[in-house]
Amino acid sequence: MKIGITGLSNSGKTTVFNALTGKKIETTLYANTSGEPNMGMVKVPDARIDKLTEMFKPKNTAHSKVQYIDYIGLTKGDMKQNKLVFEFIKDADALVHVVRAFEDDAVAHPLDKVDPMADIATVETELIFGDMELVERRLEGIETAKKKGKKPASDHEEKALIKCREALEEEKALRDVEFTPEDINAMRHLQFMSVKPMIVALNIHEDDLGSAAADALRNKAEEYFAGKGSSATVLALSGKVEMEIAELPAEEAVAFLEDLGIEEPALNRLIRLSYESVGLISFFTVGEDEVKAWTIHKGDNALEAAGKIHSDIQRGFIRAETVSYNDFIEAGSLSAARDKGTMRLEGKTYQVQDGDIINFRFNV
Repeated sequence: MKIGITGLSNSGKTTVFNALTGKKIETTLYANTSGEPNMGMVKVPDARIDKLTEMFKPKNTAHSKVQYIDYIGLTKGDMKQNKLVFEFIKDADALVHVVRAFEDDAVAHPLDKVDPMADIATVETELIFGDMELVERRLEGIETAKKKGKKPASDHEEKALIKCREALEEEKALRDVEFTPEDINAMRHLQFMSVKPMIVALNIHEDDLGSAAADALRNKAEEYFAGKGSSATVLALSGKVEMEIAELPAEEAVAFLEDLGIEEPALNRLIRLSYESVGLISFFTVGEDEVKAWTIHKGDNALEAAGKIHSDIQRGFIRAETVSYNDFIEAGSLSAARDKGTMRLEGKTYQVQDGDIINFRFNV
């Protein structure tokens, strides 16, 4: 899974990226308009994997992973510049919009004023304008082809594009439009930006962590999206603090969090939200050699889950020995779960649930 980190320049995007990935990409005091994208893989924090590792003491533990991409910031009203950004994050599965909500005279704001709500609206508008240009260009191409007696697209694509145009003209992000599976398939090649799930990360000052002001700002942002009928998710964090936590040894990080009155780094929540925003869940395989989280889409069946591990397991599928994580923890072991009857034999069409522990029986 790939997540694009976006936002206006000097919002703290790269600081958040560094905190997520452990990298040390240089940050600047002024807006960058060029450069190479930064990419990094991040483990999905999961207390269930930690508990299973503690119980099985395997030689190896493998978490689910997310790839993050950080690139230059978006620029209000500059479609040429913004196209460069879209080009690098167009194949992302979801977007994290880092919004500047901290004051710092040493760090210039591209719009000369720190105004989180204005910045949220600006980025939403730029995504919508970018998609509108795509829609208009594609519809013009279809019309030109019709005049020449050609048929470059299916009727379904044209109807889906008209639906997109109507929504975009009302300044509605495509993520909040109901599309049929046929619509989605017909538009897939266009890689719209505003159709992607959105997570808004309010980058607040470290002094505002846990404050009423931070809560009020988050509520205001949530009300903004709710008023637009949007499904965007909002959380508040301090990029500076998150990077400091990421650089500390584990024991010191725990003590630092306790001093701040925080249970876990906000970035853990951000990673999980990234994972959940595109409808992903995890199932586990366990043993003395390895405890591993496997990533599938919510709704995938046992046969599809088997194929994530190996095509041979999928081809020779017989049954999936399955127990939920909670039932396993209650039983204390796989054998005890079998004795209690909470370990089940499921067939190919069984819809795998988040946290299922599965052993696939197969024969090839």
